Amino acid sequence: MNSIMNKKIIFLLFAFCFSLLPLLNAQEGIEVLKYGEKKQYEIGKITIIGAENRDRTAIKSIAALKEGDKITIPGPEIPKAIKALMKLKLFENIEILQDSTVDNVVFLTMKIKEKPTLSRYFFSGIKKSQQDELNDIVKNILTKEGIVTDDQKVLAENKIKEFYIGKGKLDVTVKTKETADPNKPSAIIVEFAVDPKERVKVEEITFEGNTKYTDKKLRKQLKKTKQKGTLFKKSKYVENEYEEDKKLLIKFYNNNGYKNARILSDSTYRLKNGNMVIKLNISEGNPFYYRSIKWKGNSLYTDEQLNNVLGLGKGDVYNPELQENRLRFSQDGRDISSLYLDDGYLGFSVDPVEVAVGNDSVDIEMRIYEGPQFTIENVTIAGNDRTNEDIIRRELRTLPGQKFSRSQIIRSQREIINLGYFNPENLDIQTPVNQSRGTVDIVYKVEERPSDQLELSAGYGGFSGLIGTLGVTFNNFSLKNIKDRSTWSPLPQGDGQKLSLRIQSNSRFFKSYNFSFTEPWLGGKKPRSFTIGAVSSIFDNTSLGYGKLNITRVFAGIGTQLKWPDDFFSSNTTINIENLGLEKYLGSSFYVGNKIISDGNFKNFSLKHTISRSSISDPLFPRSGSRTSLSLQLTLPYSTLGLTPGDWNPTDADIAKVRADLIEENGPAVPPTTQEVADKVESIKLAKRYEWLEYHKWNFQSEWYFNLIDKLVFRSEIKFGLLGYYNKKLGAPPVERFEIGGDGLSNQNSSQLTGRSILALRGYATTDLPNNVVGGTIFDKFTLELRYPLSLNPSSTIYTTAFLQAGNSWQSFKEFNPFDVKRSAGMGLRVFLPMFGLLGFDYGFGFDKVKDANASWKDYGKFSVIIGFEPE
Repeated sequence: MNSIMNKKIIFLLFAFCFSLLPLLNAQEGIEVLKYGEKKQYEIGKITIIGAENRDRTAIKSIAALKEGDKITIPGPEIPKAIKALMKLKLFENIEILQDSTVDNVVFLTMKIKEKPTLSRYFFSGIKKSQQDELNDIVKNILTKEGIVTDDQKVLAENKIKEFYIGKGKLDVTVKTKETADPNKPSAIIVEFAVDPKERVKVEEITFEGNTKYTDKKLRKQLKKTKQKGTLFKKSKYVENEYEEDKKLLIKFYNNNGYKNARILSDSTYRLKNGNMVIKLNISEGNPFYYRSIKWKGNSLYTDEQLNNVLGLGKGDVYNPELQENRLRFSQDGRDISSLYLDDGYLGFSVDPVEVAVGNDSVDIEMRIYEGPQFTIENVTIAGNDRTNEDIIRRELRTLPGQKFSRSQIIRSQREIINLGYFNPENLDIQTPVNQSRGTVDIVYKVEERPSDQLELSAGYGGFSGLIGTLGVTFNNFSLKNIKDRSTWSPLPQGDGQKLSLRIQSNSRFFKSYNFSFTEPWLGGKKPRSFTIGAVSSIFDNTSLGYGKLNITRVFAGIGTQLKWPDDFFSSNTTINIENLGLEKYLGSSFYVGNKIISDGNFKNFSLKHTISRSSISDPLFPRSGSRTSLSLQLTLPYSTLGLTPGDWNPTDADIAKVRADLIEENGPAVPPTTQEVADKVESIKLAKRYEWLEYHKWNFQSEWYFNLIDKLVFRSEIKFGLLGYYNKKLGAPPVERFEIGGDGLSNQNSSQLTGRSILALRGYATTDLPNNVVGGTIFDKFTLELRYPLSLNPSSTIYTTAFLQAGNSWQSFKEFNPFDVKRSAGMGLRVFLPMFGLLGFDYGFGFDKVKDANASWKDYGKFSVIIGFEPE
């Protein structure tokens, strides 16, 4: 009964709803289309609702729906339109509705909901130093004012994770959060919430199957995958670095003769503390040796000549890496390809083939293709918009008509860089070949960089007042272009000459004027330099009762490039004419023994000759090569030749005059003592004895550069100096002595005025070394440095340095002990700006300073500033 009643109720409801349909259609005025009956309509009008930020015409075009088109309803056009618009990934939802129909004309409405655009994004949970790095990653994925899709968010998350995984943080998590921008409608702010977690360290690396090498030795071959406790190396696990390290491990075995070495298996797993454990199972195999090396295709050189260069033969351990270096390109120039490429055989190639492999031996056949000999046809220089072409061309070792030579191209590259006018990073050398003519062109493309320098500094020297320095150095000056205003920038340039002007003063007590001019190619035909210069310096402390010191010096020098022992050698000879005048000067270090000289004129006429060799390719940041020099500066032995009057023996009248002068200086109320008179007489006697300075001065310097890995450079340097004399009675003169310590800057002026050679020793003040009072006659200095560049941009070369340094000076050769040195260590920074030259600082820690028991570790440190030049 109930079942029958329910069916009746359902029937009445359906009947009621069916009866309402005509009423609904009448209210809406829309024809109800039967889906099973297709009918063709003309589109009368399309109304778009939403998509306020999009071009309406473009939407209709992409949907392929426009007024006047024919459309079938139901049909494929509307689904295709929706699909085409959704494919743009700009919209969240699209509806195409029928508004009404009039006869065979249909009116449509597109309801479009746009996806929000990106207002900005930011990162949370990370260090400020990593913001820029992550921004560089994400900015290539998300665009401001652009649509943010789910795919883009996932890609950005993955890229951020990759960044941290590359740092060994394998457990990093990234979550993306979207919030509406309150200031912009339909815009969102995206937050990348990053939790980097801790770096996954490698707890242990173990090996199985290794019998020839210890685990410790094998761990060293893994360059980037290091276990905890490795000195100076971070422990982290990065999968792609680990894969590269496995290749290096096998390469190590191969280069030691283990040709068949391989990794049978390796496994990694995490410990409870999150660290990684790595196990490698190695099959070493047995070592292989060269059984025979034969040459095929060589006609220019005999087998014996090629074997001598290769340096490998029967019984030697099989070493593919050394073999390749000796065939193609060796750092020391000892390779087979250099024989051919330096003799014009530009098409030379050599292919080593293993023709037979035994149980422990290998037969190699070196298959050579010598090819034709090429000559240089044209040498072109491009990119020099300031430097005259002949200035560059005269440095080249590659001339038209010569045989092609790779080593001469490398040498030409070095000489161009050493000019200092061009960016070494962008120097490009191209060698287009004309096979039919058997010629090669060489194109040197250079990029000019500023080479002039400005020195402008000021500092307050306490009682001395404001000390100012103004100096300019024009490194690419042109004397002949003075009348050509088009070459002025700010002075005429382009001929490679050097003009230097410098003024320093504190207006009250000190003035110094410096001038020098260098022509590097005197006459324009040979690399023979000519330098002239003058210096005038005055220390006037008469108002303070310390007297006055005048120094005037002129000099001229000739430098020549030598061809023997090789053309890296050069010779320079300089004549110096100098006069040092003292007038009651008590602020100097003119000592003989413990006696100070306060009055007199010292004539320092000397000849200095220097032999040097430099194979350094980049003067700003050398990565390889060496620089060695030996100089001898000497005067005539005046006393030995009888050109001096001998010792002055004062008469009673002379002594009386000295007493009278002292009374005049100090006043009659304070008569001089007998000792004061005797000291003054002795000072005058010494001044007359050393009026004509005589000595011979030796300086030796050698520094080496070696590129360790990547851009990390190792530098070592040794310096040695000796001031000798001709006459034992006179001994070493009171000038030209050595002063070691300080930063080479703060003590530069006063020490130069007193005729001293300055040797900076980082970590120590000049007062920390007792021999600096009188000045040493012998010194040595040792330096070890690690340098790493932060920027090699020509507009700012920046590098850091960590150093170990040691040095000392002694007053006589008898006291000399080369190992009794003052040691220091520290770090520094150098910045080379083309306009201002070298700027930098060092912090050195002097281990051998004499301090009291209450001194703290800070008392052993010293901060130094470098301005304008690298102190010796």
